[in-house]
Amino acid sequence: MALLQEWQAKAYSETADKGDLQRLWADYFQKEKAIYAELLKTPDEVVEGTVKELAEKYNVDIMTMTGFLDGINDSLKEANPIEEMNEDTRVNLGFEKELLFKNMVAAGADWLYNLEEWKDIYDEDTRKQLYREQKSSTTIVKGDRVYPNDPCPCGSGKKYKKCCGKNR
Repeated sequence: MALLQEWQAKAYSETADKGDLQRLWADYFQKEKAIYAELLKTPDEVVEGTVKELAEKYNVDIMTMTGFLDGINDSLKEANPIEEMNEDTRVNLGFEKELLFKNMVAAGADWLYNLEEWKDIYDEDTRKQLYREQKSSTTIVKGDRVYPNDPCPCGSGKKYKKCCGKNR
């Protein structure tokens, strides 16, 4: 079984005890925070190695590193082959700073996008701007409602109910 499948089976188990899952995630989030804090100290350095080497480097187990690699993959300049990864697969952690910050915001991971290390990368105004950009990118804006007696939006000059709204 590939590492990612193993991680997902463990972390998203439907049959596991809820308390065990909560402890697993609480432990994972603390380790994840520590890895990101370390990575953000030198954001332009691309950390590379096997999954096993990176797990040792950041003092975490293979499953935690697998979860981390799954989480950061969308923020990388060059995605890792996480679907078929094993402990000897070479991976990199070369992330795009802006994308990583926005993905942390999108995930609702305030413990990550509020890390102290971000202050050395972006000033407060830039962080606020990136936060707003991410939040507004997921906001759905409904168009004005067209009522039956309104002019049809297609521009025909007819009432909506006699034009495009006829078959609705």
